Amino acid sequence: MAIMDCVGRAGVPDAGGDDLLLLRKAMRTALIVGNWKMHKLIAEAVAFTADVLPRLSGTRAEIALAPAFTALGPLVQAVGGAGVAIYAQNMHEAPFGPFTGEVSAPMLVELGVAGVILGHSERRRLFGETDRALRQKVPAALRAGLQPILCVGQSDRSGGGHELRQQLQEDLAGVDEEQLADVVIAYEPLWAIGTGTAATCAQAQEASAFVRALVAERSPAAAERIRILYGGCVTPAASGELLAQPDVDGALVADASLDPVSFAAIVAAA
Repeated sequence: MAIMDCVGRAGVPDAGGDDLLLLRKAMRTALIVGNWKMHKLIAEAVAFTADVLPRLSGTRAEIALAPAFTALGPLVQAVGGAGVAIYAQNMHEAPFGPFTGEVSAPMLVELGVAGVILGHSERRRLFGETDRALRQKVPAALRAGLQPILCVGQSDRSGGGHELRQQLQEDLAGVDEEQLADVVIAYEPLWAIGTGTAATCAQAQEASAFVRALVAERSPAAAERIRILYGGCVTPAASGELLAQPDVDGALVADASLDPVSFAAIVAAA
């Protein structure tokens, strides 16, 4: 059973046809985030920004880069007021304390960081990130003035949307309803990543619509405003069709964000 069998198109609040969905999409600013993971030394990161910034002029989308912790400060300085925000790839939920190896929201804010990726599938799978921790991390980011990107994933598409429902309910439980739309959600198709079979644009739209419908169960108003990114092997070739989907408001880009030409092409498609 696919996820839309669980909720259907009627699960999206007052769908009203594709024209209305696209009109509502136009009211949400697209967001393209480059997640560099554990790539690029400081000199390489700074050189990337010098190359990519001239290629990004005229875009209507919000743009962010998420380098390794060591490059956060240098990149904040390198981008200056060029319209590119710098995000972190993780943070601890506490503002300070005896947590060896961790970095807190106030520390990120002090550097000039604007947002943070939380709950990425690699953090969950390789480092034991739990929904219990994310329940604290997401509101902690909001309190600090950081833009949280909450990653949710689905390991078995045929199993319905139970996994997504559980993650969203638990991870957003600590967020007040009036701040719900301030969270960005990134959907990761774990069932496709690493298999050699990419999710189609139709599947990305299906999953994004389902995520929006789940948010609508708590707040229909927030569901219309919340931005949903797609985070599964985004490439320049497929980005135009992908980003045109009515419930896809941007992309969390991995490999393609390491090359300035490829990343700029994805931004241009938004």
